[in-house]
Order: sequence, then structure tokens, then C-alpha cells
Amino acid sequence: MSQTRFDIQTAAVIGAGTMGRGIVMSLANTGVQVRWLDNNPEMLEQAVGAVADTYAHNVRQGRIDEAEATARRGRIAKAADYQALADVDLVIEAVYENLELKQKIFRELDGIVKPSGILASNTSALDIDAIAAVTKRPEQVVGLHFFSPAHIMKLLEIVRGAKTSKAVLEASTELGKRMGKVSVIAGNCQGFIGNRMLATYVREARMMLLEGAYPHQVDAALQGFGFAMGPFRMYDVVGIDLEWRARELAGKDQDEAEVQVDNRLCELGRFGQKSRMGYYRYAEGSRQAEHDPEVDALVQRESERLGYERREIGSEEILERCLLALVNEGAKILEEGMAESSADIDTVYLYGYGFPAEVGGPMTWADRQALPAIRDRLNALAEQHGEHWKPAELIDSPATLGGRFADYKKEA
Repeated sequence: MSQTRFDIQTAAVIGAGTMGRGIVMSLANTGVQVRWLDNNPEMLEQAVGAVADTYAHNVRQGRIDEAEATARRGRIAKAADYQALADVDLVIEAVYENLELKQKIFRELDGIVKPSGILASNTSALDIDAIAAVTKRPEQVVGLHFFSPAHIMKLLEIVRGAKTSKAVLEASTELGKRMGKVSVIAGNCQGFIGNRMLATYVREARMMLLEGAYPHQVDAALQGFGFAMGPFRMYDVVGIDLEWRARELAGKDQDEAEVQVDNRLCELGRFGQKSRMGYYRYAEGSRQAEHDPEVDALVQRESERLGYERREIGSEEILERCLLALVNEGAKILEEGMAESSADIDTVYLYGYGFPAEVGGPMTWADRQALPAIRDRLNALAEQHGEHWKPAELIDSPATLGGRFADYKKEA
């Protein structure tokens, strides 16, 4: 398509779960007319009610007045079927993470939505090119990865597929700006920028439980450094069961040593805040995480069952392993061209993952340590804990070792 500019005035959202609700509000709050579709009419009805409740709450809090709440509600209309989405400028799919389901939806949308319509997926990790490939408009397919709750969280990861056009990326960035988001363009790889780095960070946190630490110790060390919350409190907030169910569905990774503590918690129905028990305990109606000695005992049993000899793990080691896991993966993302700059990686971590603002982001933190020191620490970890700690080429290369991540630009 030769169109050079997309003007997004109307949009549709598919999916009435928590994420769908937040995206609908983000759009309606900006003045965009939104059509909302879900294959479960009852769930859609409840979601529309929940959005109305949120706006009423905002009025009570004095954040908006009644006229603005009415205007925002008025921009949201329920759609009966895909046909009702035919003339929108943008469709955002926000159903659960299943590639076949997303491909089915995109195939259908491609045949119905006007030729100039942009098709976006809110996937947090799936392959945008595999989704775009089922359409006849891959240049108009993009990832718009919102962070939950989408109407509050500032970060928007805009994921470019191999064929996504520059005009679509510009329109997405412009929409992000209108919604008050901080947008970062990410390449198409497993987990994009944020979740790809998070996977390595969380793996280290989980391994340290097996080696001798307890959830409250790991969280205390990271919160002491300035994170909004440690990884285990984070899992309690989002729900420990989400990854557990995803592993079950995919039929893989459920036997990995590092997820065994999670598996045992989920088997006990300890899913996090929503069940008032997860890595921590929660009093009725409270979000205050309380240390639970039963979890410590479960962690100890599990690590002994798996043959680990437990040892004391201090805050320094916790910080070292979690932060360097982020940095090493960030370096790989940079050298692969999956992020345009180290500043973009820092932005993702500052606005999406609660990294301490005063530190400036994981890559800025690493630049302050100097890359030769980072390389030496990674090599030491590789000797102790295995090859996955091998420094990224960008950290180990004589060409870049004397420089900083902030100065690195991938050759075109």
C-alpha cells in the first residue's frame, strides 16, 4: 500500500479481559471511538460495567468530572461480530497468549477490515511475523504490547515485524503519545525487550531459592536496591498460576528445576494475592505481603528433593545475579538490533518493570560499573554456575569493551 500516513480516529478491541478493559479505556480517554468485541457477550457486558465503575470512581476521586466520564463512556460501543469492525482504522487483539487463536483472529480480520486498517496484537511474547504471515497485509501488522493495568501503566512496547511499514510504526508511536504512553520500538524476538530480559532475571531468582535463599530474602534485597517490588511479590500480584497454566497448555518446561517451587504452590491453590496466599500471605481485603514460614519450609523441601545442598545466600549475591542477568540479556538485545539504543532498554525497565528511577535503568547502571568489570563478573559467574552466564559479545568484544552501552549503535 502506498499510503504514507495513517490517521487513527476509530479503533476496535478484541477481548474483554483485564487487558482488553485497560486498552479500551486508554483509547476512549484519548478521544478515540472504540468498538469492543468478545466471543462471550456476558463477559463483554460485565467488562463494560467495570469500565463504567472505573470512570465513576475517577469522578469521586476528582480526577475527571461527570461530563468527561459521560464522554468517555459514550466513545465505547459493543460490537456484535467481526463485520462491525470493518471500517475502523485500527484493531487491537487482546486475547490470551495462544498463537493459533491469534492467527485465526487475524485471518478473519484481514478479510473484513478495510484495506487501510492496521491490525495489532497485544501479545507479550509471541512471534509477530507468524501472526502477520496469515494476512495479506503484513506491512500493516504490528505488536502493541500494553502493560497491565493498561490504562495506568505508562509503557507501550511497539513491536516491529520484518515487514511492518515505517508509516505504521509512526502511527503507533503517535497514538502512544496521544494516550500519554512512553513508547519504545522493539524487534520481534521471544519476549521482545522487557519480558525477554525478565525471563533471565526471574530464572536467577528462582535458582537462588533452590540453592539456599527464601522468597522474602530475595525480594528484600531487590527492594532495598530500589525496585518497586521483588520478583516473588510481583508474581503474587500478577498470579503465579498464569505461567503454570501456560506451561501446562504448551506441554513444555514444566519439569525444569527452577519452576518446581511455583508448581508446588499452584498445586496447593496458592496463586498469589487473588487467593490470599502465594509466596506470601494476605489478610482479607489487604494487599500487604506477610512472610509465611510455610513457604520457607516448602522451598527447603523442594530444593532438598531436587538434590541441592543449601547454603547462605546474601543480599550482595542476590543483587549481583539478578542485575547482571538483566544486563547480559540487554547487551544481546542491543547487539541483535532488537532495541534501537541502551536508553530504550532502560526506558522499558523504568516504566514497565519498576526499576529504580534514581539508578537510571539496568544499562546505565552497567555503564557506571564499566564494561571490563561487568565482563569479569560475568566470567566468574560462568565458572560457578554454567555457560548461560557467558558474557554477550558486545560486553566481551575488544572493539566495544572500552566504551559504554550508551554509545553503541548497531551497524545498519
